[in-house]
Amino acid sequence: MWSEDGTDWLILVLASPSGAGKTSLKNRLLADFPRLRFSVSHTTRRQRPHELDGRDYHFVDRRTFEMMIDQGEFAEHAEVFGNLYGTSLAELRRASPEQTGVVLDLDVQGARQMAARIPRALSVFILPPSFEELERRLRARADEPESSIRRRLAEARDEVKHYAMFDHLIVNDELDRAYEQLRAVVLAEGSRRWRQAHRAEALLRGAKKS
Repeated sequence: MWSEDGTDWLILVLASPSGAGKTSLKNRLLADFPRLRFSVSHTTRRQRPHELDGRDYHFVDRRTFEMMIDQGEFAEHAEVFGNLYGTSLAELRRASPEQTGVVLDLDVQGARQMAARIPRALSVFILPPSFEELERRLRARADEPESSIRRRLAEARDEVKHYAMFDHLIVNDELDRAYEQLRAVVLAEGSRRWRQAHRAEALLRGAKKS
């Protein structure tokens, strides 16, 4: 069902600056498309009280993560704010017959690596309507110190510079509207892949008859 060139099923990469609303959009997408599965990343970040190992992340220590890097077990990995994050090849391969694709929640570094490893993966970059609004959203969380907020804003300005590497851009100025755009992207891609598979099957049937 799965191949590294992405031909067998949909590999959807979602990326955004922190606070742009990527998680909310991802959750709505997964609820709307039950045949899509969320790819659970590995991380060395400390597990938060509301998080479950294996559901939100695969939590590992740095030594284990670095051993996995050395053994070539990651499709992509990056260090963000002092913590390591990565998507394992085993996680991408984990599938069941009724599934049609997997959704990855990555940062720009990870999205770039994924594009190099699996060029046919579909990438979507979620943008905030403005940096002022992004700052307002980060401050509304009320769970990070000022230094962390400033660091995230600086990182966001750098990440936005790389918008051209993504297949689609969605500005999340209003959640419902942004979600409808994301949903349309997924539906269009699914239709395109179905047409390609249908043409390939027809070609194979013709070859068998000749």
